[in-house]
Amino acid sequence: MHIDPARTIHRHSFVQRFCQILSDGEIPEYAILSHTWGADTEEVIYRDLIDSTGKSKVGYEKIRFCGGQARRDDLHNFWVDTCCINKSSDRELSEAINSMFRWYRKAAKCYVYLTDVSTNDQIDLSLQAWEAAFGNSRWFTRGWTLQKLIAPPSVEFFCSNGNRLGNKKSLEGQLHKITGIPVSALQSSPLSEFSFDERISWAQLRETQREEDKAYSLLGIFDISMPVIYGEGKENVFRRLNREWKYRLDELPTTVTSRFGVIFQLLTPEHQNLL
Repeated sequence: MHIDPARTIHRHSFVQRFCQILSDGEIPEYAILSHTWGADTEEVIYRDLIDSTGKSKVGYEKIRFCGGQARRDDLHNFWVDTCCINKSSDRELSEAINSMFRWYRKAAKCYVYLTDVSTNDQIDLSLQAWEAAFGNSRWFTRGWTLQKLIAPPSVEFFCSNGNRLGNKKSLEGQLHKITGIPVSALQSSPLSEFSFDERISWAQLRETQREEDKAYSLLGIFDISMPVIYGEGKENVFRRLNREWKYRLDELPTTVTSRFGVIFQLLTPEHQNLL
């Protein structure tokens, strides 16, 4: 399995020469986008860029923003999930879902693009002007954005017109208040330092479009990989997640599992009800 994104968009030619294909060991520094998905018809997908179409779609603005911000940060490549994954390939989609946490962790910059937070101009960039909208952003309610907040070392937040609001460090107080995630977890402390229940609680109020994604969006949080099977239902996918978690426990020395105690609980029906 690849451990790096196989496709990135080169910012100088991201419409005409889409998605430079890269082999392991050749991945350059790249920026990565985190956002919330709109309707399927609004998002620019892999086929749109292959066919040089999609500019008229609402979602194209997010790609344009990411390319522009990457240029300002002197990064020549960037990655956007809507169009850099060929979702018509089950194998590629499964690999991407299992690799997502690592891809975000390895990014030089993660740009969080908040379409529901706006500022009129640079004068409006004081915290008071946008803090309420920031806290109510849909981005904080989605299942997939949890790992995209935790995994990258560098996370920067932008409003809908591209103004920078701050980064994970400067906004750590607000982020902790909104999400309940400890500041140490936001600032890249090993997730093994946090109990199973703690990590589950971070996802408690988050939603996903497909019920199975409730589990798949947690794979990186628990450092688990497993096949992606859409259509199996929430109960079955959590049963598999539970089994994979047990395998991980069995691989660890008894001294380690004893030392961490509650971290190594199995997923119970009560946990499933939370999610």
